[in-house]
Amino acid sequence: MKTSPPATIEREAPAAEAAESSSLPETVNKLRRRLVWTSVWGFLATNFLMFLRFFFPRALFEPSPVFRIGYPSDFSLGVDTRFQDQYRIWVVRTTDRLFVIYARCTHLGCTPLWSPSENKFKCPCHGSGYDMEGINFEGPAPRPMDRAKVELDAEGQIVVDVSRLYTYKEFNEPGAYIPL
Repeated sequence: MKTSPPATIEREAPAAEAAESSSLPETVNKLRRRLVWTSVWGFLATNFLMFLRFFFPRALFEPSPVFRIGYPSDFSLGVDTRFQDQYRIWVVRTTDRLFVIYARCTHLGCTPLWSPSENKFKCPCHGSGYDMEGINFEGPAPRPMDRAKVELDAEGQIVVDVSRLYTYKEFNEPGAYIPL
């Protein structure tokens, strides 16, 4: 009688293996079906979102080209570079006028850097050099840098408009500088 229990275990083992082997293809098929349906629904959802995106405009939200930078008394003689990163301008104050240089090299459009030790703007890309007033004197730049329109508002603050740029021939026109 002691030998019969191991025999029943042996008889149950082949039956359990047969049950496991018959359920294995069913779980694999269910997994495949689930994967296929998930892929189909994901594809349809993506296409639906692309369809909805078509009805919304692709607008660029750029900052306003007209902005205030402070009062004339906020600027000392020389070049002020605090607006170079935010607005791409330099504020230059001389003894008799204040003007704003748009920080774009006239050679290929790079942003020059102000070098206070050399008292000049220097383009790091191709070596164009500009004096404190933005007039080119070295390198491949074909003309001086442009100046932005500046004016005083009713409160006395400086308003800069970078949508209106003055070229070298227009440097003495009203709007290219503020007389002090």
